[in-house]
Amino acid sequence: MADSYQEKTERPTGKRLEEARRKGNVAKSIEINSAVGLISGLTLLYVLGGYFYQQTLRMYRAILNGGYQIELTPESVHYYLVQGLGSLGLIVFGFMVGVMVLGIGASILQVGFLFTLEPLQLKFEKLNPLKGFKKIMFSARTVEELIKNIAKLTIVILIGYQAVMGYREEFIPLQDKDVSQIAGFMISAGFKVSFKIAAIFIFIAAADFAFQKYQHIKNLRMTKQEVKDEAKQTEGDPKIKSKIRSVQIQMAMKRMMQNVPTADVVITNPSHYAVALKYDVEQMRAPRVVAKGQNLIALRIRDLAEAHQVPIVEDPPLARALYHTVELEQEIPEQFFQAVAEVLAYVYKLKNKSV
Repeated sequence: MADSYQEKTERPTGKRLEEARRKGNVAKSIEINSAVGLISGLTLLYVLGGYFYQQTLRMYRAILNGGYQIELTPESVHYYLVQGLGSLGLIVFGFMVGVMVLGIGASILQVGFLFTLEPLQLKFEKLNPLKGFKKIMFSARTVEELIKNIAKLTIVILIGYQAVMGYREEFIPLQDKDVSQIAGFMISAGFKVSFKIAAIFIFIAAADFAFQKYQHIKNLRMTKQEVKDEAKQTEGDPKIKSKIRSVQIQMAMKRMMQNVPTADVVITNPSHYAVALKYDVEQMRAPRVVAKGQNLIALRIRDLAEAHQVPIVEDPPLARALYHTVELEQEIPEQFFQAVAEVLAYVYKLKNKSV
C-alpha cells in the first residue's frame, strides 16, 4: 500500500514516453499552429495580394461592363453566379491550401509523423457531464488557457493602440485622397500592425511549447517503484535472471566435465588448479583447453582424469598461467608452445612405455 503513495519524482522512461505517444499523448502547443497560421496567411496575402486583387477586379469589370446586355433569366443568373463563385473559390482555395500545408508542417515539426486513432476511441467516463464541467471550470489547463488568451488580447490591444497613435498625424490628410489611396494606406498600415502582432505571437508560441514540453514530462513522471517494475518487465526479474544464469553455468560445467575423459593430459597445481588439454594434429593448429577449474572443480577434473586414465602432470606455474590466460575451447597461445610440447612429449613417452 505504501507504494501507491510514493511521489512521482522520476523522469519518465523511454518506454513510458513511447506508450504515451502511441496513445496520442505528446507535447504540442496550439499556439505554434496559430502563430504559423497567422504568419503564413499574412505572408500569402502580402505576396499574392496583388494577384488576388487583379483577379477579383477583372471578374467584376467583366460583369459590370456588360451588365446592360445581361438578360436576367434563371439560366443566366445561375451561369454568372457559378462563374463568380468559381473564380472567388479558386482564389480562396489556393490561399487556404497554403495555410493548411504550413499548419500541418508546424504540427509535424512539433511531434513528428504520428498517426493514432486512440484519442478517437469512445470512453464512457468522458461522457460524464460532472467530470467535464469540473475539468472545464477548475482545471489548471483552463486557468493556463485563460491567462494566455488574456495576454494575447492585451498584446493585440496595446499594439493596435500604439499603431493608431503612430498613424494619427497621417489620418487627417487622407480626407483629400481618393479611395484607392485611402485603401492603399489602410492595407499598408494593416500589414505592418499584423506582422508586429504575429512576431509577438511567435515568442508566445515558443514559450508555450517549452511549457507544454515541461508539463508533458511532469505529467508522465513515475514513482521509484514504477521504474523498478518496468525494469523487471523489460529486462526480466533479477531472481529469474539469476536462476537462469545458474542453470546455464551448471549446463556449461556439465559439458566441460564431459570433455575431460577425451583430453590428452591434465596439468595441475597440484590441487588448486587443473587444466585439461586436447591435441589433434590433423584438426588443430595447437593444443586446446577443453576443461579448467580451481579448488573443488580442479579436484573433480583430477578425479575424472584418474577414473578415465587421463595422464596428470603436476606443473604449478604452467597450470596457473594456462588457467588465467586461455579460455575454454581456445587454443593455447604461442608463448606456451614449448612448455606444453614438453608435457605432451612426456605423456606420449609414458603411453608408449605402457603399450
